[in-house]
This record gives sequence, structure tokens and C-alpha cells, in this order.
Amino acid sequence: MSFTDTKSLAGRKLRQEIAFWTFRLAILLVLGSLGAILGWILIQGAGAISWTFLTEPPKEAMTQGGIFPAIVGTLYLTVGAIMVALPLGVAAAVYLSEYANEGRALRVVRLGIQNLAGVPSVIFGLFGLALFCVFFGFGVSLLAGSVTLGLLILPTVIGASEEALRAVPSTFREASLGLGATRWQTIRKVVLPAAMPGILTGSILAIGRAAGETAPIMFTAATFYTLQLPTSPLHEVMALPYHIYVLATAGTHIAETRPLQYGTVLVLISLVLGMSLLAIIIRTRMRRTKNW
Repeated sequence: MSFTDTKSLAGRKLRQEIAFWTFRLAILLVLGSLGAILGWILIQGAGAISWTFLTEPPKEAMTQGGIFPAIVGTLYLTVGAIMVALPLGVAAAVYLSEYANEGRALRVVRLGIQNLAGVPSVIFGLFGLALFCVFFGFGVSLLAGSVTLGLLILPTVIGASEEALRAVPSTFREASLGLGATRWQTIRKVVLPAAMPGILTGSILAIGRAAGETAPIMFTAATFYTLQLPTSPLHEVMALPYHIYVLATAGTHIAETRPLQYGTVLVLISLVLGMSLLAIIIRTRMRRTKNW
């Protein structure tokens, strides 16, 4: 090897090391920022966490008591949004992946789905207010908020589900069809079970967004204060994101409620992580069971 080749090889190795260290620093920066934010919230909000805080409604202009109605309302809204978005998203992904013919029309549809995912959440809130609360007459209610959140996370579910379906090897489909199964039987019994872990990955991302959104539920579902838990889909609910907004901006004792604000944020983060962890456990067990 000549001196020039040796020098060129050394230069490539140096550039490679620089690139690797740049990636490592980027990862450390992201993890460090996330750790700093979570640590600050934990330090500020841990003192507010108690059994009373988690099991009682707010009292004394929200300066005392707890956030139990907001926890229940957030769970209802998140579960309702997933119940709306998951069937519609998977059905749309099945059609786009398994039935639709490739062409300009399909590319336009996929482009529309991608653009829909970038629409600000406040637009979904105003849309839900006009369509579900006013036109359909649901009013400010759990039903209107759940459907609005479901539409908000629908593009995420469709995109993740379609990618999961397209990742299933074509040999699975060919083997099933070769054994005499119909196309729908192949999709239902072979393709969907194989793609389900990937579909659940998209659902995990959707859960986090649905639980943390404020603007859509502010227009369609959330109320400033209530002592009662919802007993009907047409009842309004308290929700953790809107409760945090109220405590931080619209309350009359903002400084006094500062620990409660951080405590509520800590509960919301824990709730999102808990639901995501549950979905991850289900996905992992499904992968082990299928063992494709």
C-alpha cells in the first residue's frame, strides 16, 4: 500500500470517528435534555403527590384537594380516541396496502394523510366543535372529545399500520393463497396477526399524543371544574392537560397552585408512560407468541 493510500485510509477513519462522536453527542444531548426536564418535574411535583391528591376532587378554588376527576376523564378520552382511531386506521391501512392499485390517486391519498398528520391540533379542535358539538348536537362532551382526538391521531395509526402491513413478507400471502384461502382470509388470519406488533407500535405513539393534547378537548370535551365523574358519553369531563392549563394560566391563585401544577404534570407523564408500557408488553407477548 502506497503512502497516498495509507493517508487516504487514515483520513476516512478520522472522518468516521468524527461522525460517530457527533451522533453520540447528539444522543447524549437529547437524553440529557429529557432527563433534565423529567428531573425538574419530579423534584417540583413529587411533594404534591399523595393519596388525597390522587383520589379526591379539587377544593378551595383548586388550591387544595386532588385531581381524581381529571385522571378519570383523561383515561376515558384516551381510550375513546383509540377505540375510534384504531379500527378506522387499520381498515384504511388494509385497503391502501392490500387492495388499492398503485398509481397517482393512491399517492395523492397518502400525501393527504401525511399532510393531515401535520395539521395543528387547534384546527382539529375547531373542527370537532363545529361538527360534533354543534352540527351533530353532542355538545361539549366525552363523546365529542373522543371522536375529535380519534381523528387527530388517525393519520399516525394509518401510517404505522400501513408500514407494518407492507413489512409482512409476500411469501406469507402467497403460501396462504396457494393453500386455497381467499384474499380476505389471508389478510385476516395471516397478514394482520403478523403485522399486529407494528400496528401496536403506532398505537403507542397515538396514545401519548391523545393523552397530552389540550386544544381539541378544550373546545369539545373538557370543563373547568366538576365534582362528578362522567356517567354518560354526553357528559363533559375534566382532563389533566386542560387542568394544567387552567392552573397555570386561568386560576386566581396561580402561585399557590404551583406545586399542584407540577404534580399534575407528573401524574400525566406517569399515566402516558403507564399506558405505553402496557401496549409495549402486549406487543412483546404477541411477538413471542407468533414467533414469525
